[in-house]
Amino acid sequence: QVQLVESGGGLVQPGGSLRLSCAASRITFSIYNMAWYRQAPGKQRELVAQFTSGGETTYADSVQGRFTISRDNNNKVLYLQMNSLRPEDTAVYYCKLGPPVNRWGQGTQVTVAS
Repeated sequence: QVQLVESGGGLVQPGGSLRLSCAASRITFSIYNMAWYRQAPGKQRELVAQFTSGGETTYADSVQGRFTISRDNNNKVLYLQMNSLRPEDTAVYYCKLGPPVNRWGQGTQVTVAS
């Protein structure tokens, strides 16, 4: 069974940085599109960034220029470097393995507060 395990969340002050990791197992990681989503309390889950198997990256407008998605296919890890964090970035962050598997990780909490 495919497993995705996120880590790296926590409490950070506004303007700070965090790096999230998503470790995959039991999958040929390199052939899948991977993405980070987030869900804030009372809001719908939204796409934050995507890294395709072909090497293309896309970002939500709200994080463009502050967040960077990357992947290590050899070690089967997806990353999200988050800089200049804002209180509105507070959410549970999920990694997602793309189609046809479409599997979610368990999520990691990111809280941006003074």
